[in-house]
Amino acid sequence: MKRVAILISGGGSNMVRLAEDMRGDHPARPVLVLANDPDAGGLAKAAALGIETAVVDHRDFAARAAFEARLTEVLEAAAPDIICLAGFMRILTPAFTARWAGRVLNIHPSLLPRYPGLDTYARAIAAGDAEAGCSVHEVTAELDGGPVLGQARVPVRPGDTPETLAARVLMQEHRLYPAVLRRVADGETGRIDLPPPGGMD
Repeated sequence: MKRVAILISGGGSNMVRLAEDMRGDHPARPVLVLANDPDAGGLAKAAALGIETAVVDHRDFAARAAFEARLTEVLEAAAPDIICLAGFMRILTPAFTARWAGRVLNIHPSLLPRYPGLDTYARAIAAGDAEAGCSVHEVTAELDGGPVLGQARVPVRPGDTPETLAARVLMQEHRLYPAVLRRVADGETGRIDLPPPGGMD
């Protein structure tokens, strides 16, 4: 049984979907939900699901290296096989990604390699893209640049705003991330692309 730690910064909707999926006949279990903000709403949700929680507040550290050193201490105590970033809004240094190489997943709200970084929905709309979506990728030292393990797509509709597009993409994040994590925990390799659900066009 693989041990999974989930890192969050906010409400933790993807964390909840991952945790809910890791029940019953699943090759992994959540052992820790860790936030960099003590006010992250996902902490209470994780506790309600019976998952151990921890906080490493980045504001308590003068340097990123010190923050990541403490982060690693807490993670090492939990001994995860896989770390899932689920709305974790801190850029990780090459030293941290090297320490956990091959074990960290992230979900990003674009069809990578298009639109790494922030403001992905506005950028897709401004470019006139016909579709947007989300990607789960392995975390490397390059921001949003690791191997893509899965994607899900949604059409960009006439009149879409970043907010309306984000809402539809989030629904696909909640499908894609659990599917990819299940495969990774099972030792399966290769990428998956989820077909859009009915009524998405």
